Amino acid sequence: MILLRELRRRSVAVMGPVLGMAVTAYFLYNLIEGNRGLLAWLRTTQEIAATKAQVSSLEKKEAGLRRKDYELTPDHLDPDLLDERVRAVLGLVRPGEVVIREPAPK
Repeated sequence: MILLRELRRRSVAVMGPVLGMAVTAYFLYNLIEGNRGLLAWLRTTQEIAATKAQVSSLEKKEAGLRRKDYELTPDHLDPDLLDERVRAVLGLVRPGEVVIREPAPK
């Protein structure tokens, strides 16, 4: 009987610090591993950096395409340059023309 009272008194005295340590451990775990924890923040930061790099690359590509589009407008287009590019890309020749091909660079 006396032993049970002593155990109960000591368990009540220990219960507060144990409960406090459990709550502290819970919050520390969520601080690091939770949905809005430190590791989630690091992953999100890396994803943002990767997405910004991808956006930058796409913006450069878009600028290049806009420049090419501008060069194809009728007021900016050079007919001789267009004729030369069409012949070079498609390999077209007018009847009666002589074609001299250069050897391909190695």
